[in-house]
Amino acid sequence: MLRLGVGLSDDDLVIAHADGSIAQPIYVSQRWARSIAKTPLARLRFHDLRHAHATYLLANGVHPKVASERLGHSKVGITLDLYSHVIPGMQEDAVATVDAALKTALRNRAETKGSNPVAGRITGTKAE
Repeated sequence: MLRLGVGLSDDDLVIAHADGSIAQPIYVSQRWARSIAKTPLARLRFHDLRHAHATYLLANGVHPKVASERLGHSKVGITLDLYSHVIPGMQEDAVATVDAALKTALRNRAETKGSNPVAGRITGTKAE
């Protein structure tokens, strides 16, 4: 359609025939298989590109909600169920974030209200 001078809208297809008609999934898969067979690249299914994209996003720190939206999942939980294993150090990052927040809160409290014996026990400092 672009060759005919017709602009695209949000409802247009990502993959279509030159005249704008719907390209069936099997057509896309077969064309991909034929094209990839002519190269030294690994024999991946076209759908494998979707998984590779999701894995790359999450492994490189893209927020799961953003990845979920890009993949068209109705809920971020679907994305997390399928791909959470590729998010490196999720638990460790969560623990470090909470730990830093608690230490900052205790330090701020001690500075504004004087010494706190409980805070001293948690942070390892002595109360005066």
